[in-house]
Amino acid sequence: MYKDILLPVELSDEGSWHKALEVSVEYCRAFGSRLHIISVLPEFASSMVANYFPEGFEEKHRLEVDKQLHDFVSQNVPAECQVQVIVAEGKIYKEIINAAESIGADLIVMGSHKRELMDYVIGPNAERVVSHSSKSVLVVRG
Repeated sequence: MYKDILLPVELSDEGSWHKALEVSVEYCRAFGSRLHIISVLPEFASSMVANYFPEGFEEKHRLEVDKQLHDFVSQNVPAECQVQVIVAEGKIYKEIINAAESIGADLIVMGSHKRELMDYVIGPNAERVVSHSSKSVLVVRG
């Protein structure tokens, strides 16, 4: 039923991905799907922000996150699952939608956790992906 599943993860927040990863792995097993795991970095290119980081920081950070994602896959995803790691940069919900389109995802699986005050002010990324994506989105409550 699902050929390509996209799972966004925030590595520093296990609550954002733990249950969503379990569901994604089960779907991969059930449907023989490929799992694409994405982590989105903030934009460093903005001239206002870029001045605060040393030269080359953006590329070093991207490489470190890529390594961390590969380690994450090794530690958390069963070997029988075919996995692609994606590191993107920009607005989280936009990059998730762009990646889903780019890889031809059939399904985006996102974790959702207890709302915090900021979620009411700017809206959580899961809600934005659901609202703006043409792909099916499964929001897994944490």
